[in-house]
Amino acid sequence: MIIASNVSKRFGKLKVLDDVSVTCNKGECIALIGPNGSGKTTLIKSILGMVVPDSGFITFNGKNILHDWEYRKHIGYMPQIGRYPDNMSIGQVIEMMKDIRHAKGVKMDEDLVQSFGLPALFSKRMRTLSGGTRQKVSASLAFLFNPDVLILDEPTAGLDPVASEILKEKITKEKQKGKLVLITSHILSELDDLVTQVVYMQDGKLKFHKSLQDLQKDTGEEKLNKAIASIMLRKP
Repeated sequence: MIIASNVSKRFGKLKVLDDVSVTCNKGECIALIGPNGSGKTTLIKSILGMVVPDSGFITFNGKNILHDWEYRKHIGYMPQIGRYPDNMSIGQVIEMMKDIRHAKGVKMDEDLVQSFGLPALFSKRMRTLSGGTRQKVSASLAFLFNPDVLILDEPTAGLDPVASEILKEKITKEKQKGKLVLITSHILSELDDLVTQVVYMQDGKLKFHKSLQDLQKDTGEEKLNKAIASIMLRKP
């Protein structure tokens, strides 16, 4: 579905992506993890078309995204920090996004809007929202247009335990429908029940891409955070 082939990107003297190749298929929930500065965000932005690689290319359903920008309508993106017009209400932001996405005729997925209780908050201005409520808005927008691919950047950050479980259950449900879910998170314990594949990056390079099952088998660890630690602590 999404294939990155030998993707490299440099900002000035800093090489943030170094010959990265990765394949992401339908029905997978892939954890994209690594330390700060590893290139995760730049890879995500490259997939979204927000960053153009210096070399290599990315395809979506077999088409080079450089020449087919409409692929983005099939992606739901939840940024780590959602930024919205301060003076707009939650309801206005959602309606604005529907207009921008030309969503007439699209079957909306308002599960999270309802589960998070957002209709009762529609009149609240974005500038007045707590970080957690802002996250609920971002999550709801990512799923709203029923996309084939979900890219979620630190999705549970700032959410209370109940909201976090609601979101994780929704992610699981969408994965079971055959959608591709790509998640970045520093809280690896949040991912144990979700992910099927693990992509680990460091210093702009792809260190490994393995199924969770193979990772557990290779390390003898059941928990994702312990399995990652086990691999990274091995001597070269």
